[in-house]
Parts: sequence; structure tokens; C-alpha cells
Amino acid sequence: MARKSTHTRKIAVTIIAWAIGFVIFFPILWTILMSFKSEGDAIKAPMAMLAAPWSFESYAEVQARSNYSLHFMNSVILSVGSTLLALIIAVPAAWAMAFVPGKRTKDLLMWMLSTKMMPAVGVLVPMYLIFRNFGLLDSRSGLVVVLTLINLPIVIWMLYTYFKEIPGEILEAARMDGASLRAEILYVLTPMAVPGIASTMLLNIILAWNEAFWTLQLTTHDAAPLTQFIASYSSPEGLFYAKLSAASTMAIAPILILGWFSQKQLVRGLTFGAVK
Repeated sequence: MARKSTHTRKIAVTIIAWAIGFVIFFPILWTILMSFKSEGDAIKAPMAMLAAPWSFESYAEVQARSNYSLHFMNSVILSVGSTLLALIIAVPAAWAMAFVPGKRTKDLLMWMLSTKMMPAVGVLVPMYLIFRNFGLLDSRSGLVVVLTLINLPIVIWMLYTYFKEIPGEILEAARMDGASLRAEILYVLTPMAVPGIASTMLLNIILAWNEAFWTLQLTTHDAAPLTQFIASYSSPEGLFYAKLSAASTMAIAPILILGWFSQKQLVRGLTFGAVK
């Protein structure tokens, strides 16, 4: 009886999970479907739109109108570059917070995380003036620094959580064997926290890839990523739903593919240390 109840509960939980997943994914699915319709069909009633013939017209127009490869490469450089820079800063910082005794570590972590609560528009003017005065407007290097600083609190917090699960005795043994601080971090700590570091990298890449506010405000063309590419299809003349959907699909497809192939690593990293 208990086994039957457990089996029934498992089926119910699975159905609920699939239902929630479908609701979350439905806007993306609808965008993809609309991208294969003409502009005239895209504004029809939902059932009429779905019944309309499929067309690659919107994708052809988007490719002809925009330089997709430039925006794609900018997104890759900005997301990967900011992630690597954040890790270079965050790994030593998280190590110090996790293994160097301190009474204010929790307070410092909370202060760092609290910076994410400030509206970005509150510092738009000073950031814009800094970029203008230093010649960083529409530059990849400037945006890499901005995206690094935006996501750095989350990266440090996640790495700190993973590092705390590593027994300190292992690091003490490495020190007794003569390992330097650099060797301790690179050859002892980092390999043991690979799942956590990998999941942190994936999450940071996704956050940087989807960042729209700063990329729209600080870029125009040369360093414009795919968020700028999508925004270019919303104009004062009106919204072109089919072309906007095609541009959105082309922008989210790479990150969806990355998430699909790395989902096991992401889940493994996010649950790292949950069970001892």
C-alpha cells in the first residue's frame, strides 16, 4: 500500500513538474512558432496563426537587414570574457572568505549581495559619463568590466558556498606538504570545486548573455550584442512581430543549446554539497 502511494505521488509530482515547465517554456515556444510566419499571419488570431503556412521570410529579412554574426560574436566575447574575469577575482575572494577566519564574513557577503538590489538606472548617468570621458562607449572592453562587476557578487557568493563544503583539513595537509598559497588554490582547491565552478560559469554566462539594460545604454554598433540586435526590430513605426520573433529566436537559440547540453553539469553544480 505504501509502495502504491509512493508510486502515485511520483506520477503526480512528475505531471505537475511537466505542467510548470510547459508554462515557463510556452512564451519561448510561441516566439519560435511566430518566427516562421509572415507578418500578416503573425497578427492573426492564435489558431489562425498556427494554421497559416510556415515561411522563412522573416529569417531572410533579418539576415539581409542586420549583421547577425557581429552581434553574435559580441555576445560571446562579452559573456565569456566577463565570466573569466569574474572567476579570476572571485576564486581568491571566495577562498579567503571560506577558509580565513573572520567575524564579518557574513556581513560582507550580505553587503555584496545587497548591491544587486539597487536599480541600475540609479547609476546610469555617472556610468555613462565615465564611459564617455574614458572613450569606452561602444567598446567591448568597457562592457566586459561592467558585466563583470554586475555579476561578481553572485559569483563570489556561489563559490563561497561551494568552497565551504570542502574540508579545511585537506588544505591544511597541502600546506604541511609545502604547498604555496598559489598552489593551494590552483592545484588543491580548484580541482575539488570543479562542479561548483562549472555551474557558476554557466550561470554567469547566461546572465551576461541576457543583460539588456547596460548593453542598450552603452553600445550602438561596434560592441552591440544580441540584445541590441533584438531591440532594433522595435521601432517608432510599429512592432514587426514576425521579424522580432525571428530575431529573438536567433538570439536565444545559442544559449538554449548551451543550457540543454550542459544541464546535467548545471544541476550537479547547483546541488554540490547539498547531501553529505
